[in-house]
Amino acid sequence: MNEIRAEESIRKKFHKQLFSPFAKACKIYRLIQEGDHIAVCISGGKDSMLMAKLFQEIRRHRQCNFELTFLVMDPGYNIENRELIESNAKALGIPITIFASDIFDAVDTIESNPCYLCARMRRGYLYSNAKALGCNKIALGHHYDDVIETILMGMLYGGQMQTMMPKLHSTNFEGMELIRPLYLVRESDICAWRDYNDLHFLQCACHFTDTCTTCHEDGTNPSKRLETKKLIAELKKSNPFIESNIFKSVENVNLDTLIAYKKKGERHHFLDEY
Repeated sequence: MNEIRAEESIRKKFHKQLFSPFAKACKIYRLIQEGDHIAVCISGGKDSMLMAKLFQEIRRHRQCNFELTFLVMDPGYNIENRELIESNAKALGIPITIFASDIFDAVDTIESNPCYLCARMRRGYLYSNAKALGCNKIALGHHYDDVIETILMGMLYGGQMQTMMPKLHSTNFEGMELIRPLYLVRESDICAWRDYNDLHFLQCACHFTDTCTTCHEDGTNPSKRLETKKLIAELKKSNPFIESNIFKSVENVNLDTLIAYKKKGERHHFLDEY
């Protein structure tokens, strides 16, 4: 049975690669606290499905008391994609709560940056439905590779230095937080777990691209993300530490050597204190 094999592989074969970095991120970034009610947001892809199983596993350890709701938003999937999510959830023992939205229809007529609008709308729907269910946090399935790609993309295509944060306070839904517990988990290890268990998950199901391998909440152009992924892989050939160096770069920021930076929306320039 998929559920038993998948859980056993998390506890044994992939414990070091998957559960350990998941638990570490939860601990060092303080993602789970006593009394939390977390909406584990499941898109149907490999990342969010694994995240759901890791949440079940960490709750089994009973180090703190928290509730889980496994939340699936249907933005307008076709019947086959909807059934794939439901059958995978059932096979893996994930008790999902599904709600429908009309996001795909809403963004279908948008020509300029539909991915960004889709991502914004998705997050809004997830926050509002999670809050209505009594949750105080939503968990998204972004992993380590998403983080380093976002850092590099910001520099190369956005002309800015920023990162994908492990947790955020919602600006529009008071008392709600967004957490990313796969923050330290490598995508290759997620793929290895999926393939070891012979699991087949939903790829990006939107109308706009057949090449997108996952839906990114930052709304980035999938081709630019793929381009950045390939660049990192190429750089890694001559420098095996390239990925960890990109990740650490936003933890070792020296403000004394920056021309300018923003804090809480306010711009600071080095000449202000020169």
